[in-house]
Amino acid sequence: MLVVNETRVVRARLHGERTPGGGAAEVLLLRPADGGPFDPAARSWHALVRPGRRMRPGAVVRFGDVATLEVVSTAPDGTRVVRFPDGVALDELLERFGELPLPPYVGPGDEARAARYQTIFARVPGSVAAPTASLHFTPRIVEAIRARGVRIVPLVLDVGLGTFKPMEGDSIDEHAMHAERYAIPNATANAVNAARAEGRRVVVAGTTTLRALEASALRHGRVVAGDDETSLFISPGFTFRVADALLTNFHLPASTLLVLVSAFGGYDRIRAAYREAVDLGYRFFSFGDAMFITPVFRPE
Repeated sequence: MLVVNETRVVRARLHGERTPGGGAAEVLLLRPADGGPFDPAARSWHALVRPGRRMRPGAVVRFGDVATLEVVSTAPDGTRVVRFPDGVALDELLERFGELPLPPYVGPGDEARAARYQTIFARVPGSVAAPTASLHFTPRIVEAIRARGVRIVPLVLDVGLGTFKPMEGDSIDEHAMHAERYAIPNATANAVNAARAEGRRVVVAGTTTLRALEASALRHGRVVAGDDETSLFISPGFTFRVADALLTNFHLPASTLLVLVSAFGGYDRIRAAYREAVDLGYRFFSFGDAMFITPVFRPE
């Protein structure tokens, strides 16, 4: 069985002008402030903003003659809660003023490059970064996998700050994860639990998919269907309950993703893999090479 994340990256980076006084402003919408899935009807959003020093509570950003937003509050971690006035058609605003938040190392690019940042499984809007492990799949590869008798089942985890924010503090124990929403369909939960009960291998595409499955199993003792949030930070010593194998990219240093794969594959094995990747000139990050990792211990 192969489990994939079918989230879709939205045009969540908005460029506008501060008022009064002018000056460029950038707002990256992360998720609705009241929780729940991505929803253009939501008025209040958690967001990252630039320039941070000029985007204090009360600051207003205008997007042409279409809409404005106001900065409502500032969190200790620097994120903001911003609010759009009632009546703003956010889906139209994102289409006109938004852009796909491509990582800095990808560059701004054009629409073709932005389209390549969506995985072939992308269906449910809600992420501000792609679940990049699935960028390795093509229709031809998926067809070949299914031809070998592998069942492919989906879930959704909206990739946000919890996934891509660098770690803070002097040790991994000091890092606090941001919550991210996930949704597991009933058919996926049943299929994964059946595979586990029958001893069939559950292969997970990407760290986001793994965190959704393991968060559900940690809370309920098995994978349970439904919508929830997770701030699970998987580090060495974590007991894996679902995944038998993980497909994942080579990740940034000082990232929670690197800690996760070290917990799954074992620190020494992952360090050896990265040493080989550096020595042989592998490409890292979103459009780079990948690893297929089996765990140090079989899930319980």
